[in-house]
Amino acid sequence: MNKFFKIFVFILIFLFSKHSNGLTEDEKIKIGLLVPLSGDNKNLGEQIIKSTKMALQEIGTDKIEIFPKDAGSDANTTLKSAYALKKIGVKIIIGPVFFDNLSYLSEVEDTIFLSLTNKISDLPKNVISTGVNSISQLNTIKKFIKSNEIKKTIFLTPDLHYKNEIKSAIKKSNIKIFKHYIYDIDPTKLTQQIEDLTNYNIRKQNLVDEIKRIENSDLEDKERRIKRLKKRYTIGNVDFDSIIISDFDESLKSVITSFLYSDVSPKNKYFITFNQWFDKSLLSENATQPIYFPSINKGNLDKFNSDFETKYNQKPNHLSLLSYDLLGLIYYLYIKTDFSDVNNLFKKENSFKGKIGIFDVKDNSIHHKLNFYKIENNKFKEIF
Repeated sequence: MNKFFKIFVFILIFLFSKHSNGLTEDEKIKIGLLVPLSGDNKNLGEQIIKSTKMALQEIGTDKIEIFPKDAGSDANTTLKSAYALKKIGVKIIIGPVFFDNLSYLSEVEDTIFLSLTNKISDLPKNVISTGVNSISQLNTIKKFIKSNEIKKTIFLTPDLHYKNEIKSAIKKSNIKIFKHYIYDIDPTKLTQQIEDLTNYNIRKQNLVDEIKRIENSDLEDKERRIKRLKKRYTIGNVDFDSIIISDFDESLKSVITSFLYSDVSPKNKYFITFNQWFDKSLLSENATQPIYFPSINKGNLDKFNSDFETKYNQKPNHLSLLSYDLLGLIYYLYIKTDFSDVNNLFKKENSFKGKIGIFDVKDNSIHHKLNFYKIENNKFKEIF
């Protein structure tokens, strides 16, 4: 009995001499960075390296080693660099940045890639999208629609490469929409499409008919009424309460302007769009306000930008903040889970609060719990 007890104690000491995360005390976490270090996007790759170094300094651990490699501008170069990282014992890689670099990464077995892309369809089995994806954004928009008791929403998507991704996200998020329109980005065709979906010509004719009716009437105040009607563009309402526009930059502005030409204003209907990364050019567009959109926490983004600019004397790309948070997420999982089996590392349900917001991890996917903002009176205002 005494001999058995000694063996039992020895086993316990042996087990607890290792971390619960499956790594021995001397082992370090080797994290690869697969980012563009040559070509047109070289500056972005260098910023991502700098941001992970900032995160490493803040974490304050000697358990992490970072190994940058050039992802290049094509999938073949990316694959070669991925194999080079695997050869030195790297099993978790932050990157690649772009979807086009992912094509052959399923060949690199027992390695997980945390790509900075926000696309979630057609990914290799060992690639996890970590960008602010369309499902995360629609879940946040859905919360806003529910809290404001919006009953009828139309959804507009440009006829571009990501339209099928949007269709899939609408289905997966279970957001309730009245109709989904795919529109042409050509300005002339776009204007015609917006006129059609808003019944602009009918509402315009309604105004003409009403003016004629009053002109032919015996109403005592008909001159006043006619004068007031001539200040309008249409008569009649449209068959929706809110509009979700999955577009960006100048194209987004063109869509909203087409609605204004069709006499549908953000002053009367909710105009909701996707994450605009706090594009300051939208602040000067008074006629198009208010605009609502989901995004990461602006306070944290501003603080990160300030710290990065102070340290490196340059303004960071928003993907720098994402890579900063990913290093924190990896270290969080290192502390909390069995880190020896990378294939199951992101399958168990976990939540991690980063500077972007909350990362929800489950079944080899990552979604973000985002904030919600509106642009009004030339300011970004947080709704929740």
